[in-house]
Amino acid sequence: MQENNLYSFYFGNNEYVKFRLISQDDSIEELTRLLHKSYKALADMGLKYVASYQDESITLKRINNAYKSYVGIYKNNIVATVSLYNPRPSDVSDWYNNDFVAKIGQFAVLPELQRYGIGSRMMDIIENEVQRINGVRELALDTSETAYHLIDFYKKRGYRYVETINWSMTNYCSVVLSKSL
Repeated sequence: MQENNLYSFYFGNNEYVKFRLISQDDSIEELTRLLHKSYKALADMGLKYVASYQDESITLKRINNAYKSYVGIYKNNIVATVSLYNPRPSDVSDWYNNDFVAKIGQFAVLPELQRYGIGSRMMDIIENEVQRINGVRELALDTSETAYHLIDFYKKRGYRYVETINWSMTNYCSVVLSKSL
Protein backbone atom coordinates (compact mmCIF):
# COMPACT_ATOMS: atom_id res chain seq x y z
CA MET A 1 0.00 0.00 0.00
CA GLN A 2 1.39 3.40 -0.93
CA GLU A 3 0.47 6.72 0.67
CA ASN A 4 2.47 9.75 -0.52
CA ASN A 5 5.73 7.84 -0.91
CA LEU A 6 5.00 5.90 2.27
CA TYR A 7 4.66 2.14 2.08
CA SER A 8 3.18 -0.05 4.80
CA PHE A 9 3.91 -3.73 5.34
CA TYR A 10 1.74 -5.73 7.71
CA PHE A 11 3.07 -8.82 9.47
CA GLY A 12 2.24 -10.87 12.54
CA ASN A 13 -0.85 -9.84 14.47
CA ASN A 14 -1.60 -6.50 12.82
CA GLU A 15 1.94 -5.25 13.34
CA TYR A 16 3.31 -3.08 10.55
CA VAL A 17 6.42 -1.34 9.29
CA LYS A 18 6.13 1.88 7.30
CA PHE A 19 8.76 2.43 4.62
CA ARG A 20 9.68 5.92 3.49
CA LEU A 21 12.57 7.92 2.17
CA ILE A 22 15.07 8.86 4.82
CA SER A 23 14.71 12.44 6.04
CA GLN A 24 16.97 14.96 7.73
CA ASP A 25 14.99 14.37 10.91
CA ASP A 26 16.10 10.73 11.08
CA SER A 27 18.89 9.91 13.49
CA ILE A 28 22.12 8.84 11.79
CA GLU A 29 23.21 7.49 15.17
CA GLU A 30 20.11 5.25 15.33
CA LEU A 31 20.63 4.14 11.73
CA THR A 32 24.28 3.28 12.41
CA ARG A 33 23.27 1.25 15.50
CA LEU A 34 20.75 -0.63 13.33
CA LEU A 35 23.49 -1.46 10.81
CA HIS A 36 25.82 -2.69 13.58
CA LYS A 37 23.09 -4.89 15.10
CA SER A 38 21.99 -6.26 11.74
CA TYR A 39 25.50 -7.12 10.63
CA LYS A 40 26.65 -8.49 14.01
CA ALA A 41 25.82 -12.11 13.11
CA LEU A 42 28.02 -11.76 10.02
CA ALA A 43 30.79 -10.18 12.09
CA ASP A 44 30.48 -13.07 14.55
CA MET A 45 31.11 -15.38 11.57
CA GLY A 46 34.43 -13.54 11.13
CA LEU A 47 33.26 -11.45 8.16
CA LYS A 48 34.35 -7.83 8.23
CA TYR A 49 31.42 -6.10 6.52
CA VAL A 50 31.91 -2.33 6.63
CA ALA A 51 28.36 -1.92 7.97
CA SER A 52 29.30 -3.99 11.03
CA TYR A 53 31.74 -1.36 12.28
CA GLN A 54 31.26 1.89 10.31
CA ASP A 55 30.88 5.14 12.20
CA GLU A 56 28.15 7.76 11.70
CA SER A 57 30.20 9.73 9.17
CA ILE A 58 30.40 6.69 6.87
CA THR A 59 26.68 6.02 7.28
CA LEU A 60 25.91 9.62 6.35
CA LYS A 61 28.35 9.58 3.41
CA ARG A 62 26.74 6.43 2.03
CA ILE A 63 23.28 7.98 2.34
CA ASN A 64 24.41 11.21 0.69
CA ASN A 65 25.95 9.24 -2.21
CA ALA A 66 22.75 7.27 -2.76
CA TYR A 67 20.13 7.97 -5.39
CA LYS A 68 17.56 7.19 -2.68
CA SER A 69 17.72 5.72 0.82
CA TYR A 70 14.75 4.19 2.57
CA VAL A 71 14.06 3.44 6.20
CA GLY A 72 11.50 1.14 7.77
CA ILE A 73 9.78 2.52 10.86
CA TYR A 74 8.23 0.26 13.50
CA LYS A 75 6.88 1.66 16.76
CA ASN A 76 8.64 4.99 16.03
CA ASN A 77 12.07 3.35 15.62
CA ILE A 78 14.21 2.76 12.55
CA VAL A 79 14.25 -1.02 12.10
CA ALA A 80 15.23 -1.41 8.45
CA THR A 81 17.12 0.43 5.74
CA VAL A 82 18.39 0.12 2.19
CA SER A 83 20.14 2.49 -0.20
CA LEU A 84 19.90 2.55 -3.98
CA TYR A 85 22.85 3.89 -5.99
CA ASN A 86 22.94 5.16 -9.57
CA PRO A 87 25.40 3.53 -11.95
CA ARG A 88 28.93 4.70 -11.18
CA PRO A 89 32.46 3.61 -12.02
CA SER A 90 34.24 1.07 -9.83
CA ASP A 91 37.92 0.25 -9.69
CA VAL A 92 37.09 -3.23 -8.32
CA SER A 93 34.06 -4.51 -10.22
CA ASP A 94 33.83 -4.71 -14.00
CA TRP A 95 30.07 -5.26 -13.71
CA TYR A 96 29.51 -2.09 -11.67
CA ASN A 97 31.27 -0.13 -14.43
CA ASN A 98 28.32 -0.69 -16.77
CA ASP A 99 26.12 2.39 -17.10
CA PHE A 100 22.99 0.20 -17.08
CA VAL A 101 23.72 -1.30 -13.63
CA ALA A 102 22.42 0.30 -10.41
CA LYS A 103 23.46 -1.04 -7.02
CA ILE A 104 22.02 -1.47 -3.54
CA GLY A 105 23.87 -1.20 -0.25
CA GLN A 106 23.41 -0.66 3.48
CA PHE A 107 20.60 -3.20 3.42
CA ALA A 108 19.60 -4.13 6.96
CA VAL A 109 16.69 -5.33 9.07
CA LEU A 110 16.82 -5.43 12.85
CA PRO A 111 17.63 -9.06 13.78
CA GLU A 112 14.52 -9.63 15.89
CA LEU A 113 12.33 -8.55 12.95
CA GLN A 114 14.07 -10.68 10.35
CA ARG A 115 12.17 -13.58 8.77
CA TYR A 116 8.86 -11.67 8.69
CA GLY A 117 9.25 -10.58 5.06
CA ILE A 118 10.35 -7.02 5.84
CA GLY A 119 13.58 -7.34 3.85
CA SER A 120 11.69 -8.85 0.91
CA ARG A 121 9.25 -5.95 0.94
CA MET A 122 12.15 -3.47 0.95
CA MET A 123 13.64 -5.28 -2.04
CA ASP A 124 10.26 -5.03 -3.81
CA ILE A 125 10.29 -1.26 -3.26
CA ILE A 126 13.88 -0.90 -4.50
CA GLU A 127 13.33 -3.14 -7.52
CA ASN A 128 10.32 -1.03 -8.45
CA GLU A 129 12.17 2.26 -7.87
CA VAL A 130 15.25 1.30 -9.90
CA GLN A 131 13.09 0.90 -13.00
CA ARG A 132 12.54 4.68 -12.89
CA ILE A 133 16.24 5.40 -13.39
CA ASN A 134 16.75 6.18 -17.07
CA GLY A 135 18.82 3.54 -18.86
CA VAL A 136 19.14 1.14 -15.93
CA ARG A 137 18.29 -2.48 -16.77
CA GLU A 138 20.05 -4.31 -13.95
CA LEU A 139 20.10 -4.11 -10.16
CA ALA A 140 23.22 -5.50 -8.53
CA LEU A 141 24.69 -6.02 -5.08
CA ASP A 142 27.60 -7.80 -3.49
CA THR A 143 28.01 -9.93 -0.40
CA SER A 144 30.53 -12.33 1.06
CA GLU A 145 30.99 -15.49 -0.95
CA THR A 146 30.51 -17.44 2.31
CA ALA A 147 27.26 -15.73 3.35
CA TYR A 148 25.28 -18.60 1.86
CA HIS A 149 22.00 -17.63 3.52
CA LEU A 150 22.17 -14.17 1.89
CA ILE A 151 23.17 -15.57 -1.49
CA ASP A 152 20.20 -17.97 -1.30
CA PHE A 153 17.85 -15.08 -0.39
CA TYR A 154 18.94 -13.10 -3.45
CA LYS A 155 18.94 -16.09 -5.81
CA LYS A 156 15.33 -16.85 -4.82
CA ARG A 157 14.53 -13.29 -5.91
CA GLY A 158 16.05 -13.92 -9.35
CA TYR A 159 19.58 -12.58 -8.82
CA ARG A 160 22.37 -14.42 -10.61
CA TYR A 161 26.11 -14.66 -10.05
CA VAL A 162 28.14 -12.22 -12.19
CA GLU A 163 31.67 -12.09 -10.78
CA THR A 164 33.84 -12.40 -7.68
CA ILE A 165 35.62 -9.29 -6.41
CA ASN A 166 37.81 -8.31 -3.47
CA TRP A 167 37.19 -5.01 -1.69
CA SER A 168 40.23 -3.73 0.19
CA MET A 169 38.18 -2.83 3.29
CA THR A 170 36.81 -6.35 3.86
CA ASN A 171 38.48 -9.63 4.81
CA TYR A 172 36.61 -11.80 2.31
CA CYS A 173 35.92 -12.09 -1.39
CA SER A 174 32.52 -10.87 -2.51
CA VAL A 175 30.18 -12.27 -5.09
CA VAL A 176 28.42 -9.74 -7.28
CA LEU A 177 24.83 -10.75 -7.94
CA SER A 178 22.58 -9.01 -10.45
CA LYS A 179 19.00 -9.10 -11.65
CA SER A 180 17.55 -8.00 -14.97
CA LEU A 181 14.58 -5.72 -14.51
